[in-house]
Amino acid sequence: MSQSVLYSFRRCPYAMRARLAIFYSGLQVELREVVLKNKPQTMLNASAKGTVPVLVLEDRVIDESLDIMQWSLTHNDRDGWLAGTRVNLELQSLADDELINQHDTEFKPLLDRYKYFDRHPEKTQEEHLQTALPFLAELEDRIKLNGDGKFLALNRFSIQDAAIFPFIRQFAHSDLKRFYTLNLPLLQQWLNTCLESSLFKQIMFKYEAWSELSNNAVIFGERVR
Repeated sequence: MSQSVLYSFRRCPYAMRARLAIFYSGLQVELREVVLKNKPQTMLNASAKGTVPVLVLEDRVIDESLDIMQWSLTHNDRDGWLAGTRVNLELQSLADDELINQHDTEFKPLLDRYKYFDRHPEKTQEEHLQTALPFLAELEDRIKLNGDGKFLALNRFSIQDAAIFPFIRQFAHSDLKRFYTLNLPLLQQWLNTCLESSLFKQIMFKYEAWSELSNNAVIFGERVR
């Protein structure tokens, strides 16, 4: 069987959550780090969408991050990431999870307006932040209601954390000082916990950009530290 190929970009939150699930599952893929301004033709041939992540398997191409996560967990969910969902891997999508769906469809557009506020001059950056605050407050409440008070759904890191935290990281880094002034102490601690986790550090290792000429892909899934 030929090696599965993952086209990825280190800082893209969609690619991050795909890599989190792949690494967690213990699978190995050939990782090709992409320069978004110069996307390899092989990736575009595989997926006309032209965005990462793109997972090329022997029999098909998966080019949606949640589908890549689901593919990974189908192979191995050793710590029960899906225990906090009602997702049936054979019949439903991770996008059917209420919180993940709310994040992807409602919060992500607000994140983009906040991060790229200069492209949305109808509001100031602060006004865009205020628009996004209700969802952040909902995450704060979920962590508080979760008996352990550390994660979104379970007393351990699970699929909701993996699918959402890369985007909260992006939101926070849009104005890190402002983020830590918000009255969201549990969410801030949750973000710190996710950022300091061994899993996240493993999937954020820096690789050189892949090119067909150099063919410098790496095997992702092997522990790099």
